Amino acid sequence: MELFWLAVSTIAIGVFGCVAWFWGSNLILDRIYPPRGPNAGDNIRKANQIRPWLFLGPAILFLGVYLVYPIFDSLWRSMHNARGSEFVGLSNYAWHMGDGKFRESMRNNLLWLLVVPALSTLFGLIAAQLTDRLKWGNIGKSLIFMPMAISFVGAGVIWKFIYEYRAPGETQIGLLNAIVQALGGDPQLWLTLIPWNNLFLMIVLVWIQTGFAMVILSAALRGIPEETIEAAILDGASPWQVFFKIKVPQIMGTIAVVWTTITIVVLKVFDIVFVMTNGQWGTQVLANLMYDWMFRGTPDYGRGSAIAIILMLLVTPIMIWNIVNARREVR
Repeated sequence: MELFWLAVSTIAIGVFGCVAWFWGSNLILDRIYPPRGPNAGDNIRKANQIRPWLFLGPAILFLGVYLVYPIFDSLWRSMHNARGSEFVGLSNYAWHMGDGKFRESMRNNLLWLLVVPALSTLFGLIAAQLTDRLKWGNIGKSLIFMPMAISFVGAGVIWKFIYEYRAPGETQIGLLNAIVQALGGDPQLWLTLIPWNNLFLMIVLVWIQTGFAMVILSAALRGIPEETIEAAILDGASPWQVFFKIKVPQIMGTIAVVWTTITIVVLKVFDIVFVMTNGQWGTQVLANLMYDWMFRGTPDYGRGSAIAIILMLLVTPIMIWNIVNARREVR
């Protein structure tokens, strides 16, 4: 209950704090440069030059304190030993290159990159196309999008119950093992089955991200000119041809944006792995490995920070490409 009221008060302070800042800062600006009197024109011009910074200033400040500074601090820490008392250069990066757990994490992250964005985008595209053609399509969209409202931790807990294991002969509380046992099979410790357990974890993120992909791609499909589709139908194109040769090529830019956005989420995946396996049984990923080095056992801030920088270097090119592509789409 205390956490609930803490969350409510934080939201209230944030919202009303923003309103108070913008109202108060504009009031003070209008007092300094009043939009009336003999110098009204000059005052309005000066106020208009300052006013955008009243909106951008807090955002730039918080980005600098909570994003830019941590980047440089992490880079500095990554070149020091565990306690930050001795400069070691690139030794932490070199150590990770030879570490088995780091190689496992890189391999698993690559596997997540190959599977999750592809399946999420594919299922989202299929859902967008089908729900737009059904009478109850809006209900279907709501159900598919609903997992997006669940936190990654919550989703991990839900799916951990789905994969839950009980000894043969006992009542299976896990949905998957209950089905297997009802069909005459033996219950399995799904999350320990190497390498399939990685796929079982990926299903959770696909389940969450499919709704995101569906909403964006549905809007893109609705934006295709009807004349183009009608012309194709009049020329004898089948529904499959209309979809794959008319619709998909016209929304390829949107598909790429959805794909890369999910890719960024995948590179930073942590919560699902942490909750469901904690990186055991061959499921380790970079973000969870970074957490282990930073906060478990005897903390090693140097090696943990090195993983953070590696993650940033992996994510940054994709983010830049995504931003450039989005701007190109707008133009």
